[in-house]
Amino acid sequence: MNQQAAASQKSRAEQETENEANRLKEQVEAALAIVPLRSPEEVDSLHTAADRIERAARDLADALRQLAKQRQSADDE
Repeated sequence: MNQQAAASQKSRAEQETENEANRLKEQVEAALAIVPLRSPEEVDSLHTAADRIERAARDLADALRQLAKQRQSADDE
C-alpha cells in the first residue's frame, strides 16, 4: 500500500521519467541477450537493438529535461 501511495504522489513528469528509464533498461537487457549469439541473422538484431536503445535514451533524456523544467518552475514560484 505504501508503494501505491507514493506512486500516486509522483508528478506526471516523474512517472514519465521512471517509465522511460525502465524502458531503456529493458532495451539494454534485450541487447545484452543477443550479444553472445553469433549467427548471420543476429547482425540485423544487433542493428535493431542499437536503434531501439538510441530511441529509448533520447526519450529518457527528454523526460529528464522535462522533469528538470517542472522542478525549476516549482522552485521559481
